[in-house]
Amino acid sequence: MKELKPIVNENGIEYHLIGDFYFPNIKLPEETRPIGKWGHLYLSYLEQSNTLLLNDLILSGKFFSILADINEECRNRYQRIVREMVEAEGVTEDLKRQSQMEWVRRMNSIANRAEEIVKAELIYA
Repeated sequence: MKELKPIVNENGIEYHLIGDFYFPNIKLPEETRPIGKWGHLYLSYLEQSNTLLLNDLILSGKFFSILADINEECRNRYQRIVREMVEAEGVTEDLKRQSQMEWVRRMNSIANRAEEIVKAELIYA
């Protein structure tokens, strides 16, 4: 009986012997950026509506970097929308000093609307 080598390199792919079978040594690229809230929302959207794209991203090794990119893009867009709405609606520090509850109500409204805009434009598009 022929002795099996522990590591074989064929067609540019390295294979490791585990038991009686050779398995490819495949490593995903490491991503240090966080996936965050927006990345998780996009992931759940892909799981529900576009599993082919999800599988393609996973198999190509782009999965975590795409989620991190979407998280950054959504976070930046969300902050920009909130800033613009605060200016347009006149929610200022003076309002915060005069009526804290009114300021909180307006800021929550702005935050909710901005989140829905980002979801519609970037997550569910």
